[in-house]
Amino acid sequence: MTGAGNVSQERKFCRFAATPRPEEGVWGVPKDGFCLSSFVVLSPEGVPGSVLVGKVSPSAPWGEIGGLDSRRIQLNSQGWMIPSCHLLQGESPQAAAVRVLKEQLGKESVRLGPPEIFSEVYTPRRHSGLSEHWDLEFVFRGTLPGAEPPQHVAWAELKYLDIAHTPRTEFIRSHDDILENLHFRFPE
Repeated sequence: MTGAGNVSQERKFCRFAATPRPEEGVWGVPKDGFCLSSFVVLSPEGVPGSVLVGKVSPSAPWGEIGGLDSRRIQLNSQGWMIPSCHLLQGESPQAAAVRVLKEQLGKESVRLGPPEIFSEVYTPRRHSGLSEHWDLEFVFRGTLPGAEPPQHVAWAELKYLDIAHTPRTEFIRSHDDILENLHFRFPE
């Protein structure tokens, strides 16, 4: 540790830049990435154990609305995911959640609670060659009126799933972990 007023070289506080400046306490992005994401977890009114999930439509513009390349669009069309997206540079988590509602669900006025925030550093289960990946997740919860899920062209299918009866293996992109952080339990 260095003296008062000097930047510590032993501790690396979370200050990142494209060009690291260790003398100023500014570091490069973690080796295998750093993601800031907003998730919108919606349940039908009165059914908090069910969550709106979807399978992406490969013909939808997921490069624009979800930051997915063609390989990831195909991969993500094979399982359930929560409406979500990485934050755009300079975008607040709340603005990203509103954008997800609009661009992925066609919803303009859904009341969302304050974000629950989760931070994880891990080796992704589905990408074991990576290490030290860091996610900072802003998860917004809300309810939708009626029992029928909304429909939107971004998704091949949107539906409410009862999480207690849905195997976690049906989820992609580690979205099962997001639900588990919210205290949903999957069948054993």
